[in-house]
Amino acid sequence: MDVFNRYAPFIQDYIYRSGWQALRAVQNAAGDAIFNTQENVLLTASTASGKTEAAFFPILTLLSEEPSWSVGALYIAPLKALINDQFIRLDELCEEADIPVTKWHGDASESRKRKLLKKPSGILQITPESLESLMIRKHMEIPSLFGDLRFIVVDEIHSLLRADRGLQTFCLIERLCRLAGCSPRRIGLSATIGNPEEAGKFLAAGSGHGTVIPKFDGGKEVWRLSMEHFYNTPPQAGEKEAHAAVQAGISLNKEEPELTYIEPATDTAPAAADPGLAYIFDHTKGKKCLVFTNSREECESVCQQLRQYCEANGEPDRFLIHHGNLSASFRESAEEEMKDDDSLLSVCATATLELGIDIGKLERAFQIDAPFTVSGFLQRMGRTGRRGNPSEMWFVMREDHPEPRSVLPEMIPWYLIQGIALVQLYLEERFVEPPRTDRLPFSLLYHQTMSTLASGGEMTAAELASRVLPLSAFSRITKEDYRILLTHLIAIDHINRTENGGLIVGLTGERVVNQYKFFAVFQENIEYAVRSGAEELGTIVKPPPVGDKIAIAGRVWVVEEVDHKKRMVWCSLVKGNIPAYFGDVAGDIHTHILERMQKVLAEDQSYRFLLPHAKARLSDARAVFGQTRMAEKPLISLGGKMWVLYPWLGTYAFLAMERFLKLRCAKRLGLSGLSSVRPYYMQFTMQVSEEEFFRIVEEEAEKEFDAESLLYEKEVPVFDKYDEFVPPVLVRKGFAEGVLDIEGMKKRVREWTKPAGK
Repeated sequence: MDVFNRYAPFIQDYIYRSGWQALRAVQNAAGDAIFNTQENVLLTASTASGKTEAAFFPILTLLSEEPSWSVGALYIAPLKALINDQFIRLDELCEEADIPVTKWHGDASESRKRKLLKKPSGILQITPESLESLMIRKHMEIPSLFGDLRFIVVDEIHSLLRADRGLQTFCLIERLCRLAGCSPRRIGLSATIGNPEEAGKFLAAGSGHGTVIPKFDGGKEVWRLSMEHFYNTPPQAGEKEAHAAVQAGISLNKEEPELTYIEPATDTAPAAADPGLAYIFDHTKGKKCLVFTNSREECESVCQQLRQYCEANGEPDRFLIHHGNLSASFRESAEEEMKDDDSLLSVCATATLELGIDIGKLERAFQIDAPFTVSGFLQRMGRTGRRGNPSEMWFVMREDHPEPRSVLPEMIPWYLIQGIALVQLYLEERFVEPPRTDRLPFSLLYHQTMSTLASGGEMTAAELASRVLPLSAFSRITKEDYRILLTHLIAIDHINRTENGGLIVGLTGERVVNQYKFFAVFQENIEYAVRSGAEELGTIVKPPPVGDKIAIAGRVWVVEEVDHKKRMVWCSLVKGNIPAYFGDVAGDIHTHILERMQKVLAEDQSYRFLLPHAKARLSDARAVFGQTRMAEKPLISLGGKMWVLYPWLGTYAFLAMERFLKLRCAKRLGLSGLSSVRPYYMQFTMQVSEEEFFRIVEEEAEKEFDAESLLYEKEVPVFDKYDEFVPPVLVRKGFAEGVLDIEGMKKRVREWTKPAGK
C-alpha cells in the first residue's frame, strides 16, 4: 500500500515541512501493519531510525479520522527524560490536528493533568510508576480516562523484558484494560531485540491479540568500533612492540571491515594521569561525547578525575555528569547543554543516558570496561551515529598489573574478554538477551495485591484472587501460593478482614502503600537528599559524619550537617578526589556471553577492532589459557589442595553451581573455603582427586533433588524489593525455583568430560 497517501493530511504536511524525500523502511512497514491489521505490532529498528514517527503517524491518522471520546493512545516509557524528549516532538506534530499531548509524571504540570482528567482525549505519556500511582489514586477516573483507548505504545521495550518492572508494566496494562473495558492494540518499540518472537509473545500476553513483527530492509548498518586496554600504571601490554594504532570501522553487511587510522589526540592529560582516563581525556577535546560507566560510583570518580585534568591543564571544564542519583535539575541541565549542536562537552553517564533521549549530534561514545549485556552495548553505541554518521564506540578496558604472586584466575583480563564476547555475539549471531519469563515474582505479587486492594477498596478473597492471579505475570503462581500469601499479610496487618469477611488494606499496609516509593517495584536504597544552600545535588546512601567528604555531581563536598529524621545532608564544595557510594548494583550476565568468552580465549581469531595494547593483552591471556590447559578442562589445580573452577555460566546458573557444590557436594568432596568472583570463577580446597571431583559432581547432579535444597536451613534470601513482606516459605520457593538457574547448572555438569587420559 502507499503508506504516505494513507496518512492524514496534517501528517503529510509535517513530512513536507521536515524536508523528507521519502519514508523510511520502518515507517512503511509500521504503517502497513497498523493500518491493515488489528494485531499488536513490535517494531525493531536501529536507534534514530524513526520508530517513534513510524508508530505515531498511523496512530494519529486513525485517531484523527475517528476521534476517541477518551485518551486515544497511551505512551509508556521507562524514563521521565525520554517522555520529556518525545513530548516536544509529539506536541509539535499534534498541534495542527488539535490532538492534545499530556505528560504525566512527578515533574509534569499539574494544571495539564487536571485538564486531562476534566476532558480526557489525545495522547497520554507516562512512566510505569506514574501509571501505578494513577491506578491507585485516580481509580474511579480510569473508565472515563481510558474507556475508548485504542493504542498502548511501549517504548524501549527491551529494558522491560528481564525484570519485575516490565512485569509490573504489563500487569498495569491488563488491569487498566479490564477496569476501563477497553481492548487497545499494543505497539512495542526497541532498537535491541534479540528474539523478536519471544518479545512479541511478551508484548501480547493477556491482550487477546497476536503480534505482527514487520520485516524490512533497515539499510546498511555501519559501526566505528575500537577496544583498547590499559594497565593503571606503566608499562602497558605489548609496549615494546612496534605497531600502528588502527581503529576499525565495521560494516555489518560487508565481509571486509573498512579501516581508518585512529585520530591523533586533540589534548594531552597531565603526565601522572590514569592512562585509561588520559586516553579518554585526549580524545574528547573538541568533540561531543558520552563516557559510559557501569556504576554511579565509577561515574563520579571518572568525572572528578577528568575535571581535575582540565584544571591541571588550565582548560575550562568540559565534562558534565548524568546518573540516577543526581537531582532532576542536574540531569536536565546536562541534557539541555548536550542538545546544543555547537556544544563540545562530554557527559559521564550510566544507563540513564543509554535509552533514546535525543541529546543532539554525538560524535562518539566511550565505554569504560565491558557492560553486562549485549543489549546495553548496542544501546550505548546507538546513542551516536545519528544524522547519517556511523555509530562509534571506543571501549577502554582498565586493570591493575597482576601481582608477582597472583593466582591463575587473576592473570585473565575478564572485562577485556567480556567486551570482545559481547561484540562478537552480535556480529556473528545477532544475539541479544531474550526475555526472562520463568520467574516466580512473589515480590511483585505482593505489590499488585496491595495496589489492587488500595485502588478497589474492600473485596472478598475470591474477588481479589480473580483480579490478581489471572494477570499474565503470575501464570506460574498457584492458588495455594496465593492463599499462603494472603494469610501471611493478614497476620502482619498489611491486610485486615472486615466484619463482613471482606479484605481491606491494614494500618501497617497503609504505611507502605501511602509512600510515593511504593509505586516502583525496583529495589531502592534508603537515600538521603544532598543540598548545598538552595541547590539540590542529588541523593546518597549512608551519609558520613559531619566534617567528612562526599562525592556527588562530579565534585567533592564537605558535610556540614546531617538530619537523619528528614534524611537530609547539607554540604559545601571543596577540592579533592574521593570515592562515592550509592548502593550495590548487581549485573545480570547471560550464559551465552560466558560461553563466547571461553571461545575468545580458546580460538586463534584476531578481531580488527582491537588496538595494540588490547591485542597484546589478549595474546598474554591466551598464552595463560593454553599453558594451563583451561581449554581442555574446567577444573585447574593451583597447587596442593587448592583448585579453581571455571563453569562458564551466566549469573544465575553460576549462583546455582556455587550452592550446589556447597550444599550437595561439599561433604563427599571434602570441600571448604569456596570463594567466587561471579560469574567468572570459584576457588576452593578439596580432599578428593580431580577424577573424583567430576564423578561425584555428576552423580549428585543426576540425583533427584528439591530446588530448595540449594538454600541453607534457615535462609530467607530477600532478593526483590517487597520480599520482606512475603512469607519466608514463598521467598525461599521464589529464589530456588525462579532465580537459581538449576537446569542451566545441570546442563553444564552433564557436558563436562573427565580429564584426558583419566
